[in-house]
Amino acid sequence: MKAVRLSFFQMAVAMRRDMMLYAACLTPILAGFFFRFAIPILEALLMEHFQIPEVISPYYKLIDIFFAMLSPTMFCFVSAMVSLEEADEKTAGYLFITPLGKTGYLIARFGIPASAALLVTMILLPCFKLTVFSPLSILLFVAAGTLQGVIVALLVLTLSSNRLEGMAVTKLFTLTIFGAAIPFFIKDNIQYVLFILPSFWIGKAACEDTLLYIVPALALSAVWIYFLLKWYLRKI
Repeated sequence: MKAVRLSFFQMAVAMRRDMMLYAACLTPILAGFFFRFAIPILEALLMEHFQIPEVISPYYKLIDIFFAMLSPTMFCFVSAMVSLEEADEKTAGYLFITPLGKTGYLIARFGIPASAALLVTMILLPCFKLTVFSPLSILLFVAAGTLQGVIVALLVLTLSSNRLEGMAVTKLFTLTIFGAAIPFFIKDNIQYVLFILPSFWIGKAACEDTLLYIVPALALSAVWIYFLLKWYLRKI
């Protein structure tokens, strides 16, 4: 565990040298304040302007689960950028044959950041949520959101060869979290076209107030992570 701890601290040092990555870690807090305070104000203004009882409020749950996926995505994005730099410099492969090993490297680069994201989101979501969630709901949504962040990071790593490509791929595959919006806007069975996306099932669980839908979200996330990890390890 000492090697894992040192490797993680090495990544943290690399992150602090890059202000973009440092700012990415602060994004969830800034977004939380915006969602919690600016959205209700905007809702009031729109209701007054259009003279209707609700505009954004039917989608408050959607905003909350987007927030549950935001912190993991940002934390894992930072880890992916550091890992891409190491892969580009050919240091990642050498780290695999040190006492750190493959398992230690993956824990340091993905396990710890994902765990930190889960903990941070468990603290932030109750503070910034717009709707009422039970403690169990918060735990399940945050756990599913954390796995979604890991998936985005692994997609970036497997499909990019350097940080510049990684930035472009991140913008593209961050869109996968918007699968959560489908159940809120498409009510007929055509929505199941996107069943392969874990975020779709997270959105369905929130939209229909049925936590059972988190089960396929978690199962699909495990499948995605398994195959992406194999692809990533084969690549480097």
